Amino acid sequence: MPREIVVDPLVTRMRDGDRRALARLLTAIENDHPALPELGAAIAQFTGHAQIIGLTGPPGVGKSTSTDALVAAYRAQGLSVAVLAVDPSSPFSGGALLGDRIRMVGHSGDSGVFVRSMATRGHLGGLSAAAPAALRLLDAAGFDIVLVETVGVGQSEVHIASLADTTIVLLAPGAGDSIQAAKAGVLEIADVFVVNKADHDGAAATVRDLRAMISLGQTGEPGQWRPPIVTTVAERGEGATDVIDAIATHRAWLSEHDELSLRRRRRAAGEIEELAVRRLRERWERPNAEVKLDDLAEAVARGVLDPHAAAQAVAG
Repeated sequence: MPREIVVDPLVTRMRDGDRRALARLLTAIENDHPALPELGAAIAQFTGHAQIIGLTGPPGVGKSTSTDALVAAYRAQGLSVAVLAVDPSSPFSGGALLGDRIRMVGHSGDSGVFVRSMATRGHLGGLSAAAPAALRLLDAAGFDIVLVETVGVGQSEVHIASLADTTIVLLAPGAGDSIQAAKAGVLEIADVFVVNKADHDGAAATVRDLRAMISLGQTGEPGQWRPPIVTTVAERGEGATDVIDAIATHRAWLSEHDELSLRRRRRAAGEIEELAVRRLRERWERPNAEVKLDDLAEAVARGVLDPHAAAQAVAG
């Protein structure tokens, strides 16, 4: 039985800067609490202000270190920052396998920074199924910047592009042929490329390869966004301000071409669709459901029913 929550007082406390209230509401989202529709209604009026930035890329490129450097750079500008770090799930507890690790120790006493680990729980795309609602909540909490650091699972991380205003793809030299390994999925979603560990051998070659790939992908249409390539050494905080400048330039381009509102409408449409499918699935999984998916699947498999008729029966 889920722990009861009273939404309105918690939202009020969250809006007043109470981090415990925010954490409790995030837990409710992760646990798919029955009060989520009420929570969504309570925070809707406060959303749409935060800048959501996604960080993704192959394992070992330094996503967590880069996230830490970006947090420090944004805090130097006086902006509040929330970090949603999506981690692999524990096969035993279902919780975030890396959630207990020490993240961003340097920001632990900073009231302008909030860090939350969230388990994927087997969800594809490098993000937790609860991530869209969690991002909406962090937006409503009043943060200026929300950074989403995804699981390093390679090509399947493309889902981040549907949730972020700006998507950063991180690469690093010396990690094998990472560009060839990732280009079929991850590279196409980049708004900004970051080559981290730029002090390592092979960094210049990685930048050259990226430039060649970007040139191949350009159509030459007027006003088309050309992803910049920024080099960093995240462990020393070098290049973080350059990344922020690239993000700001991209945001200006989004606003100029009405792409920001378009991306946010697509994000909302995707969230609506996912929730609708979930509600539909819940309906046919009820013990007293008139139509059960397993029964329909068996009928289709035996040739008694066709898939279109089965789908119509599910949709009602």
